[in-house]
Amino acid sequence: MGHGTPYNMTLSGLLQSLLLVVHIRQITCGSIQFLVHEELDPGTLVGTLSKHFPPPYQLLTQEYLWMDTNTGNIYTTEQKMDREYVCPEETKAEECIILHNAVVGPSGDLIQFQVIIEDINDNAPHFENSEIHLRVSEDVTVGTSVPLDVHAQDRDIGQNGELRYCLQGSGGAFTLKVDEDRFSIMLVVQTALDRETQDLYKMQLVATDWGAHPLSASAALTVTVTDVDDNCPSFSSDSPHTVTIQGDSPKNMVVTQVTATDPDTGPNAAIVYSLSPKVSERAKKFFNLDRRTGHIRVAQDLHSDNSEELVLKVLATGPHCPPANTKVTISVLPKANQELTIKVRFIVEHQNQTMALPENQPPTVLAVLELEGDSSLKGSSLAIEDDVPFSLNPQNGKYLLSTSKPLDYEIKKEHNIPVVVHRRSAEGSVIILSRQVIKVLVTDVNDNAPLFSQSHYQLAVEENNQQGMSLLRVSASDADSRYNSRVTYRLEKYTSAIFKMDSVTGQLSVSAPLDREQQDLYKLTVFARDSGSPPLESQATVIIRVLDQNDNAPVFLTPHFIFFIPENVPPLAQVGKIEVKDPDEGENGYTDLHVVNTSAPFVVDNARGTLRTTSNLDRETKDRHELYVLASDNGNPVALTSTARVTVFVEDINDNQPKVILPSSNSSCQTVSPGTLAGTIVTKIYAIDEDSGLNSEITYSVVTPEPAENSSPFQVDLRSGNITLSQQLLRKDMGMHHLFIVVRDNGKPTPLYTTVWVNLLVNESMEHCYLDRAPAWTGTSDLVQSPSKAPTCEVETMKYAQVIFITGLGMLSASTGLLLVSACLCLKNRGSLKKNKMGYTGENEIPLRLKDKYYSEE
Repeated sequence: MGHGTPYNMTLSGLLQSLLLVVHIRQITCGSIQFLVHEELDPGTLVGTLSKHFPPPYQLLTQEYLWMDTNTGNIYTTEQKMDREYVCPEETKAEECIILHNAVVGPSGDLIQFQVIIEDINDNAPHFENSEIHLRVSEDVTVGTSVPLDVHAQDRDIGQNGELRYCLQGSGGAFTLKVDEDRFSIMLVVQTALDRETQDLYKMQLVATDWGAHPLSASAALTVTVTDVDDNCPSFSSDSPHTVTIQGDSPKNMVVTQVTATDPDTGPNAAIVYSLSPKVSERAKKFFNLDRRTGHIRVAQDLHSDNSEELVLKVLATGPHCPPANTKVTISVLPKANQELTIKVRFIVEHQNQTMALPENQPPTVLAVLELEGDSSLKGSSLAIEDDVPFSLNPQNGKYLLSTSKPLDYEIKKEHNIPVVVHRRSAEGSVIILSRQVIKVLVTDVNDNAPLFSQSHYQLAVEENNQQGMSLLRVSASDADSRYNSRVTYRLEKYTSAIFKMDSVTGQLSVSAPLDREQQDLYKLTVFARDSGSPPLESQATVIIRVLDQNDNAPVFLTPHFIFFIPENVPPLAQVGKIEVKDPDEGENGYTDLHVVNTSAPFVVDNARGTLRTTSNLDRETKDRHELYVLASDNGNPVALTSTARVTVFVEDINDNQPKVILPSSNSSCQTVSPGTLAGTIVTKIYAIDEDSGLNSEITYSVVTPEPAENSSPFQVDLRSGNITLSQQLLRKDMGMHHLFIVVRDNGKPTPLYTTVWVNLLVNESMEHCYLDRAPAWTGTSDLVQSPSKAPTCEVETMKYAQVIFITGLGMLSASTGLLLVSACLCLKNRGSLKKNKMGYTGENEIPLRLKDKYYSEE
């Protein structure tokens, strides 16, 4: 039985089909291995099969490798082999093996060989977290090991995948300890830690593989030294010891402030101030101590006409610490007869003794201050008491009040400048004579752009949403005030018109349904603008990812697929590719194909999207199959489907030999009158071939053993099968003529044939003749080649001669009536021959489906 190849089958499909042919022997060659380094350049020689098998060679799969069909040399293709990609599950295994199949040798043996992909150091180590944060107490002992819950990964194997670790930038404070199994990495404290000296260590944890050309990766390791209560409060050496105040100082006036420090942090650095129990009751009566700030204030309005000196012993206490102490001496002077006053002449805009100054101005003169009052208090001067961004500069007995740096409305909107009049006593102490507070209001300018609460917004929206659906609300704030802080929102000019932004609320909405198949990601730019002059604005990005819904049914490349396939292909042979697409994604876009509503011998291979046969096809039984293929996605909650029509035409191969209808038997016989004219059709051979095309075209020829002993007066027409009398019959032609006819089709590559005997008896009597047995062929059995040019094969037997002799005697003794009957029979026989000649002129008029009724062959 022959095998054809459909023009729509690829070479790969043909080779796969050939694997099913039973005459190919499968040989498993586990001992044939080729070692190949990964990532080799295209065209690199891997090995050869010529050492193991004779040519020709054919590699069945062209992935990663290709083979020279003549030499058996195996080379790498453009598709480079990445060991970690080819064997992802065996990345840490010892071997990554690809099995390849090839057909080798003249007999077409199927062999299998192994390609072992060897690792190269093409993957650097990788830390899952690029930053490592660790907290270590400052009282940890030297030599303590702190576990690092981090490991680097390397996809290579062997030495290329083994890692070593080192620490960089530790300054000798830390080292690493790595267990032999490399599963435990410890940070070891090498020196005593002191948070008050250094509270943060920034290092690099470096992982390096052992490859010939090592690759490495690093992670930032930050160690924060946490505080313990190992320090106590102490007063600084410049703490005030002597302070002088006027005898008419008001209540709550700040006399001085004591300050103690604790190098610890948090609760460990909390300090509480108190007066020593040894402080006199009179001192406690006139002065208060703030426990939190250390401010010493006047407890009541003073009205002292005499000088007095009071001593305060202040204690500073911390957690689990003995108190530190300092001594403050306060000298109270008699009250003055006339107070000195401060006269202020404003330069900048002011109202109700309050100045107004726009923010961000360079150092600016605000006012001129001048002392007025008791002339006996000469030597007095002005000073600013607290740490404020203002300064007093004496100039010709007056003072210029100026800003010392630009003011910031967003930091502080109002400043109170405490200006004091003071002088030094004979002992050198500072005597505060009076105080005055000057108020400055900072006015806002538009120096702050709106600030979004987040610079990037992300959200996911299912497609086919409702029109006008709200998506999200953006929000921006402006540190300025009033109009300068009023924010409006807008979208970028070239944003799709389906997106709308509420300018006041920042609400983003979509006015039309989204279609993921048209666009699955939108990146919008939103601007926030204030109402200042000139206005300032900032921007944020909104990323909208459109989620898929199962709103698209599978779509076939064409609604009607037409395939051609030769008959007699083996089961599971590829018929053709059925291309279908579903624009949805994920499960919604994954399609399954099924043949529906048919008993046709076909099935769909979903892995490759191809139509395959399930059994042998016979064109003579059915030359055309109509079926429908259903494509169904895996959408949820409802799967969508579509249908395509498939027509498969079964192409003919020459698998049917011609069948002879007439004569019906090799022992059939026909009588020919000696008076038959030359050129007369004496009989006809009827044969059919159930194939089609050239495979069904039939030729007829007479075959005779070589050499032919006698020439036959009969010949057969090559095309029509008509057997005619080629010459006038002579007496030597009397008797039985056996014609061995070869009925042959024109099939390719090898025609098929059948044979039949045509037995003709040349006799005066037209009675029906018969044979007890069929003639025997004594020539060659190779009848496929061109037939012998000898036209006849004549065999005479003794029995046939006896029949003729008896018939002759019968005819001599017959009556006139019998002669008339014989004449009628002769005329009837000739009419029958003419009818045969006129009624059957071409093979195409012979019915093709007569298999059960007319075919017989011996």
